[in-house]
Amino acid sequence: MSDGSRAERAAFLGVERSLTGRRWAARLADERTALAIGQRHGLPDAICRLLAARDVDLEAVPDFLDPTLRKFLPDPSHLKDMDAAVARLVHAVRQGERIVVFGDYDVDGATSSALLLRFFRAVGGDIGVYIPDRRKEGYGPNATALVKIKEEGASVVVTVDCGVTAFEPLAEAKRVGLDLIVIDHHMAEIALPEAIAVVDPNRLDDESPHKQLAAVGVAFLLAVGINRALRDAGWYGTSRPEPDLRQWLDLVALGTVCDVVPLVGVNRALVRQGLQVMAQRRNAGLAALADVARLKEPPGAYHLGFLLGPRVNAGGRVGQADLGARLLSSDDPHEVGALAVRLDEFNAERRAIERELLDQAIARIEGLYGPDRKGLPSALLVESEGWHVGVIGIVASRLVERYGRPAFVIGMDGELGKGSGRSVRGVDLGAAVIAARQAGLLVNGGGHAMAAGLTVTRGALPELAHFLDARIAPQLGVAPAVRELGIDAALAPAAATQELVDMIERAGPFGAGNALPRFALTGVRVSYAQPVGEGHVRCTLVGAERGRIEAIAFRANQTALGPALLDSARPVLHVAGALRIDRFGGRESVRLQIDDAAPAAGSVLS
Repeated sequence: MSDGSRAERAAFLGVERSLTGRRWAARLADERTALAIGQRHGLPDAICRLLAARDVDLEAVPDFLDPTLRKFLPDPSHLKDMDAAVARLVHAVRQGERIVVFGDYDVDGATSSALLLRFFRAVGGDIGVYIPDRRKEGYGPNATALVKIKEEGASVVVTVDCGVTAFEPLAEAKRVGLDLIVIDHHMAEIALPEAIAVVDPNRLDDESPHKQLAAVGVAFLLAVGINRALRDAGWYGTSRPEPDLRQWLDLVALGTVCDVVPLVGVNRALVRQGLQVMAQRRNAGLAALADVARLKEPPGAYHLGFLLGPRVNAGGRVGQADLGARLLSSDDPHEVGALAVRLDEFNAERRAIERELLDQAIARIEGLYGPDRKGLPSALLVESEGWHVGVIGIVASRLVERYGRPAFVIGMDGELGKGSGRSVRGVDLGAAVIAARQAGLLVNGGGHAMAAGLTVTRGALPELAHFLDARIAPQLGVAPAVRELGIDAALAPAAATQELVDMIERAGPFGAGNALPRFALTGVRVSYAQPVGEGHVRCTLVGAERGRIEAIAFRANQTALGPALLDSARPVLHVAGALRIDRFGGRESVRLQIDDAAPAAGSVLS
């Protein structure tokens, strides 16, 4: 749906400006589509509205609600260079050559590395993993590390979640005799690095329809291809059984969710099946991590993105870069227990650093543009000496949430800075960064639509800011005075039943590309509220018909939402949020996770 068509329609429940400063908008554009789905498939109205709002075709509804790998997993060979990658790695396995996986330090890189390590172990390969240090080595392959890997006996290096723009390091590695295979998903350029194979659905010459795959999804397809080739070659037998690749779908799910790629098509199938595997707690590292995160219920995409993923990431951000990959690839209960505790501690440290840096970034932006934000550029760019490069990506995400536009956060170290950017829907950040590099404004840089990284000199910062603003402005359009909050349907608290939530979950997993359903509870009062944690509010909402629901609003005190929920006058509100099952003390109940609220017509806040 175009921004123009949204602007022409009435605000949902008449909310033009909510307590968080947003206009409420119905996600569903055409009621007739929802009615047709209901008539054809006999589904509840709420589910029909969700499916119609997400552009699910009438005939595709059964496959959407039951996304199987049999239906959605593509033949690995459809990707360019995949067959060459498979052939070289099959030869390496059969000849006993040393293979090293060179992974990125984020969750996608850690899961990709752990997946391939586990796979090659299972098929009898000689395999190792190398994860670079974020602060000392930076992102992606570097010549020093690759040469050392060669000197230590490796003949093949597989880069995962990196490598597609690493021209000079890969050229040096080839010069010293390494065979290189790139497994990536970031935006490529016309030229490709020198390698036996460059497998990337986002190669400009690759017509794959699966460009939304995370690196771990591409790595899984590589494993599928190698497994098939080894089977055809008669590699497996009584003494060497063929592995069941489905056992590693928990890793695929974690990497896919945490890299915030669209949960559509094959990605939804991978995550849906992966969550089922994860619930069985087969991976010792993931089980230990769930324990330190106090995850007591069957995992969902939310838990991967907000509980497990940040802890895996914490090693690369503020601790030791390889901890995540080690945790996910180990079966030693003592080792994984210790690693999980360390990652949990690093995550707490990361959160403290993040809070401090975010406060500084907001102060810098609002010092330039004021609290009314007049004159904000289309792309925010903030930098400072000494900002921790391990948390700048998270801070960029927080700035996007606050200001509704792409944001870059750069940590300077003398004359050189390393930055991370996050985007909004409809703005291709990776393409913008590649264009800036090609224009000579960056030392290095790349990424994909929603996230990008860069290295820049201090002297280039003003021109870079101007370039990004000019490049992104046409994609962003004229920034609306009020940001929009998409709403799927209005509900009374009494209608928010566990049966409804169970049906809604059939349309999951939810995340990027398949938005978490959001409902507006209409005309409710807060019967009880109390502050909890760091700026959160827990409350009970009561409807006109006396139906009630427990609710929580995270970081509510950063806006007018918190004071409104705590208002002793108990005004009548419309409250928007996501429905979840709360499992506590062996009991299950429905809870609303509040995103926003607005005074109901005629209600006045004190």
